Amino acid sequence: MAYGTYRGLFAPEVAGPLAKVLVLLLVGYGLYQNRHLKSLYLVLLGLLLNALVIFANGGHMPVSLTALHRAGIGEFADLLRDKGDAVHALLDEKTRLPFLGDVIPLPPLRKVVSPGDLFILLGIVGVVVEGALKGGVRLRRRALALRLLLYLAFVLALLALRG
Repeated sequence: MAYGTYRGLFAPEVAGPLAKVLVLLLVGYGLYQNRHLKSLYLVLLGLLLNALVIFANGGHMPVSLTALHRAGIGEFADLLRDKGDAVHALLDEKTRLPFLGDVIPLPPLRKVVSPGDLFILLGIVGVVVEGALKGGVRLRRRALALRLLLYLAFVLALLALRG
């Protein structure tokens, strides 16, 4: 939908909120099916925080201009000003709950994330640790730490590709 909006096939006012609802439904279903994994409650918290700020702002995730510049991706500000993104909007004085928007710059990844995104990441890491500790397989601490670091690197790589 984001690509279709960029190409002018969908109006951002329609595509953004519709995409958000679909994602919430699919992710919510996945969380429900895996509710036995306690770390997924952090993912749920992050999802709820993101959904709260998105719906409070008309279906768009507010993005801080300052954070964009600090992350080294200030060139995206023009795209957001022109409403060429179905998912994001520039944070301004009318933004509701601005502290829950994409306000945390990650310069090494050239990304800007929200507090909700951080909870989601922590929850995913927790699920990996839970999975490594369950199932009767006892890993030595060094092997567990190595797996956790590799998985964290994988998640960070996915975050770098996101967007």
